[in-house]
Amino acid sequence: MGRPIDRPWSARPGPPGSRGSQQTGRRLFDDRPAGGRPFDGRPVRRWPDGPPPGRAGGPPKPRPGPPSAVAFRPRHHEPGPPPDVLRPSVRLADDEELVAGRRPVEEAFAAGREAKRLLVVPSRRSALDALVLHATTLRIPVIEVEGGTLTGLAGFDGHQGVALVVGPRRWATLEDVIARALERGERPFLLALDSLEDPHNLGSLLRAAEAAGIHGVLFPTRRAAPLTPSAVKASAGAVEHLLLVPVADLAGSLADLHVRGLRIVGADHDAPLTYREADLRGPLVIVVGSEGHGLGPAIRRRLDLTVRIPMRGRVASLNAAVAGSVLLLEAAGQRGPAAVPDEVLPPSHADAPPDGEAGPAVAEQLTVVGDEADARATDPPVEAPPADLEDPLLP
Repeated sequence: MGRPIDRPWSARPGPPGSRGSQQTGRRLFDDRPAGGRPFDGRPVRRWPDGPPPGRAGGPPKPRPGPPSAVAFRPRHHEPGPPPDVLRPSVRLADDEELVAGRRPVEEAFAAGREAKRLLVVPSRRSALDALVLHATTLRIPVIEVEGGTLTGLAGFDGHQGVALVVGPRRWATLEDVIARALERGERPFLLALDSLEDPHNLGSLLRAAEAAGIHGVLFPTRRAAPLTPSAVKASAGAVEHLLLVPVADLAGSLADLHVRGLRIVGADHDAPLTYREADLRGPLVIVVGSEGHGLGPAIRRRLDLTVRIPMRGRVASLNAAVAGSVLLLEAAGQRGPAAVPDEVLPPSHADAPPDGEAGPAVAEQLTVVGDEADARATDPPVEAPPADLEDPLLP
């Protein structure tokens, strides 16, 4: 293709007898391509060999072949998973769960979860020597992955460079929760979650529940926040030590617990009693509602007691996790200190004698204690040795 020739507008030849270009700046005939720029005094490009393909008057532009996967990419294309995810050693199976974060991984090891492999980011391996050594001792494979790969697997970037692939989580039943309370020698203390939506609130509430000594947590199988790696990280691994009970009908399960003698307590801003004035001792179930709607109507009909948390500031309410934590810790404080271990627990009430009487073993102990007290009272006092007498065993 030849080089275009630049000529001023006035030098361009026009039709014979035409004076339009000199008087009005417009021509009666213009051989420029259609859609060209209007006359502005600048030179116009011309092609001696004809217009190029795709231009007006030129040959048609050849059509490209079928669009490829790379060419047919949207403008705001999100990159797919990193190549490491495609490796079998990194990909999660259907029956596997990911526990991300240093503290959750430590608690998963302490709880005896079935560990399959440990994922570590190489740049943070120096700070995770204890976990890597523990996994090596247990003959658990240690696999190095990139930080972006681990973020894609966990779903959040707070994994601290380590994650543990474990087997499926084992769910509990109401009978398991009651059995744990009996094993500890305590009255049943449960937490029920009514359609909690935020995974972070779920994790924070589970952490407070484990600290308060909860025996089990009930939650509905539908319309509830999933137990994601982010929720496990927010619980600081406390979820590994809790009995989680998924139920299809939460209201029906609360009615069943009420029949067994447990009181159902929930929070309400119109309740006559504050949480400190209410009696939260004995077998108890504390119900926490969702963030936006609170307790549902079916759950409210199952409540035996409602309490309120006084608000002295301008904020009208508390976060669901914070309000639930306040009730849990108050109930734990009213229930008293932790239970005494089984080896030092007193005899059961079934073996205890009637009121006002002492059993033979207890009476014998009281007699021995009384005799020792009388002997100590009748014995002459022991005189202290002189101050100047030195002990020969001392240097």
